[in-house]
Amino acid sequence: MRVAIVINTAWNIWNFRRSLVRALQEAGHEVLAIAPPDAYSARLETELGCRFVPILMENKGTNPLQDAALTRRFYRIYRRERPDVVLQYTIKPNIYGTIAARLAGIPSVNNVSGLGTVFIVKNLVSTVALGLYRFAFQFPKRVFFQNGDDRQLFLENRLVAAAKTDLLPGSGVDINRFRPAAEFHRNTPFVFLMIARVLYEKGVEEYFEAARLVREAVPGTRVQLLGGVDESGGVGVKRALFEEWLQAGNVEYLGTSDDVAALIREADCVVLPSYREGTPKTLLEAAAMGKPIVTTDVPGCRETVVDGENGLLCQVRDAPDLAAKMLQVLRLPAADLDQMGRAGRQLAETKFDEQIVLNKYLAVVAEVATSRSGRG
Repeated sequence: MRVAIVINTAWNIWNFRRSLVRALQEAGHEVLAIAPPDAYSARLETELGCRFVPILMENKGTNPLQDAALTRRFYRIYRRERPDVVLQYTIKPNIYGTIAARLAGIPSVNNVSGLGTVFIVKNLVSTVALGLYRFAFQFPKRVFFQNGDDRQLFLENRLVAAAKTDLLPGSGVDINRFRPAAEFHRNTPFVFLMIARVLYEKGVEEYFEAARLVREAVPGTRVQLLGGVDESGGVGVKRALFEEWLQAGNVEYLGTSDDVAALIREADCVVLPSYREGTPKTLLEAAAMGKPIVTTDVPGCRETVVDGENGLLCQVRDAPDLAAKMLQVLRLPAADLDQMGRAGRQLAETKFDEQIVLNKYLAVVAEVATSRSGRG
């Protein structure tokens, strides 16, 4: 079968769906990667062996004329490439790709990997998005959610039929690739690491303020940030303001990296003060590597932490509480810090192993293959 994976960036496929591509290929399927081109497009072809199909897609904003044109672009690609099933992620493929797939007579499987700004900010755009979801989500064969809160929100708003829904443990984590160090090591000074794009909704502003408070309490503490600057759509921190924040000297900006595991390995605690998530891949990777976590008590983030066991939950949009929880972890004795990391590893092994995710996708693709051969 020909399976298309459709996301809003090639980077996303490379970083979060690589194992799925390989699992589908090992099961005998041809894989197409459909996304806007970027620096990772060629790697999908040369290193993963799936054919890359570019599509023009504006990731932010809702413009009816642009969105109608995007639906047409999806339709033309689906008609030309004739995949047997499309696996779609992120808002625009989930909505406009689903409508196009329906028109092209191709089964679709959707993944709601976080609700994005349209559900965090209540305005006209979010109202329109609800209506679009309600229309488009009549059509998929399956809609996967990454946490129960998101699924419940869609059901309460009658955006999707319950029988079509299923839960996944986020994107899962490769527990063989992401492993704890052979011996526990605590840094002096202590190192915190946040991995996220520089967006307000990721809690980056609160992280900078918490860094100031933590370093006032324990001078010399290292507070790091890994992730790209994204000024598009009005939700990202403007580069000039970000540079101004960095001038204060409380946060070390690491830019971006293709080897996130190496940076997690060097940290003592991973922090994500996000406003809402699907299930953050970076926190799953941190847990798998035996690192304590501090994150917000919000949908998606709270799924990764058993409070007090493998990390601590803080209040959303509350820099003083975030700082207090970071200091609480920093002040733990080495043995307690080690035990917190071990609890995270156990959680990753039992709840977040990516094989759970891969098996569900392979099963739904097999179902589609059976139904299509039955019609033939």
